[in-house]
Amino acid sequence: MTTDPLYLADAHLRHATATVTDHTADGGVVLDRSLFYPTGGGQPGDTGALRWPQGEMAVAATLRGGEDTIALMPREGAPRPAIGTAVTQEIDWPRRLGHMKVHTALHLLSVVVPLPVTGGSISDTKGRLDFAMPEAPSDKTALEQALNDLIARDLPVTEAWITQDELDANPGLVKTLRVAPPRGAGRVRLIRIGQGDEQVDLQPCGGTHVASTAAIGKVRLGKIEKKGRENRRLYLHLAP
Repeated sequence: MTTDPLYLADAHLRHATATVTDHTADGGVVLDRSLFYPTGGGQPGDTGALRWPQGEMAVAATLRGGEDTIALMPREGAPRPAIGTAVTQEIDWPRRLGHMKVHTALHLLSVVVPLPVTGGSISDTKGRLDFAMPEAPSDKTALEQALNDLIARDLPVTEAWITQDELDANPGLVKTLRVAPPRGAGRVRLIRIGQGDEQVDLQPCGGTHVASTAAIGKVRLGKIEKKGRENRRLYLHLAP
């Protein structure tokens, strides 16, 4: 049985009901549908809680299981609901929202730095992208201003779906050199920033994002590190 990823349909949903369908060998709880995003694509898995009439389980991590399932890992010592139990899910919303802001901001960073991406990571207050960039940017202040100008345009962030064959026919959509875009059931999810003539980015992504760029708020660029002869790492921080 697969887990329906509710976070793909509505990344702003904070509570939902579900039914426990399985327990994993390493102690995880599998639901028929999940608000919790599983670790992947540089984005950490969600934390939060499951509640049912007889108890509560603190969710310490969310991981991808086998056969398109999602496993919620309990905090040490927390009880697990039995298979068949109806539960209410609640994600740690401030942490998730931070991930969404940073993830969306990193998409925009790949716009103002139009170079292949070789790696990245996300937290709830900051993130980073690694670029195939032999030389460091000459004007970090100008990059930061261009990034904040894009954010301030309040561009809508939406999704679209294409087939795997359509993606293969348009390899320019993929900005990452070492991470393959998420594929499943013969289709690929795209994240679009802006619409029509205002579109600034379109790329495959399975993560969670804010609904408009203005929701990110101001950002600042941190240090730039050299990571090998051909790579530079750029750090991005959300404003306090």
